[in-house]
Amino acid sequence: MSALILGIFIPLLGTMLGSAFVFFMKKDIPDRLQKTLLGFASGVMVAASFWSLLIPSIEMSGDRILPAAVGFLLGIAFLLLIDEITPHLHLGASNSEGPRTKLSRTAMLALAVTIHNLPEGMAVGVVFAGSDYGLTLSAALAVSIGIAIQNIPEGAIISMPLFAAGNSRWRSFLIGSLSGVVEPIGALLIILMASALGVALPYLLAFAAGAMMYVVVEELIPETAQGTHTNLSTIGFSIGFVLMMVMDVVLS
Repeated sequence: MSALILGIFIPLLGTMLGSAFVFFMKKDIPDRLQKTLLGFASGVMVAASFWSLLIPSIEMSGDRILPAAVGFLLGIAFLLLIDEITPHLHLGASNSEGPRTKLSRTAMLALAVTIHNLPEGMAVGVVFAGSDYGLTLSAALAVSIGIAIQNIPEGAIISMPLFAAGNSRWRSFLIGSLSGVVEPIGALLIILMASALGVALPYLLAFAAGAMMYVVVEELIPETAQGTHTNLSTIGFSIGFVLMMVMDVVLS
């Protein structure tokens, strides 16, 4: 039980740690650092989607591909729907984009991060729920730790622009931290429903993978491909992918 509670809240701690960067850094994140961090976050999420979610989904289905394919597409569709109906700013958007009032910009940026964090919380919940159906607890912890590592740069990328937009350091830290609260909430909801969702678990694993991949393709990769220093994004992606892959294999 203690490992379960720890695993659920580790990603939130990662977000809080990253948001705390606002107390130690200047108003703007250097472009080189932001590109590297976004690439790193992309690599972690892609590796987690494949190694920790899609492959277990296929194995749990007796090597049948249909549940993984259907679940993946449903995850994409779900995030696409939320993206369409929820007004928000894309991650890394400049201060000149979107609404001109500080309050509305802050609220919309927080919505963007909530959308981003939702599939991560679902992923944590579904892999812990899967520990009753063949997935190891250590593998679930690997996903939780990997997402927490990914959340550190994400927290900084959110809190720093909020501070640059005129919010206080503490307000920027709190908003950045609160954006991660959706993760343990989403994880707990999935775990509480686990007993009723046993047969659907392969679909849920793939669903979480599809939702995470949507975030990578829609939010993170476009930001890393803009402007200069895109090679740093590629390096960050590679490091994040390999780190998550190694953690998944070693802790499985």
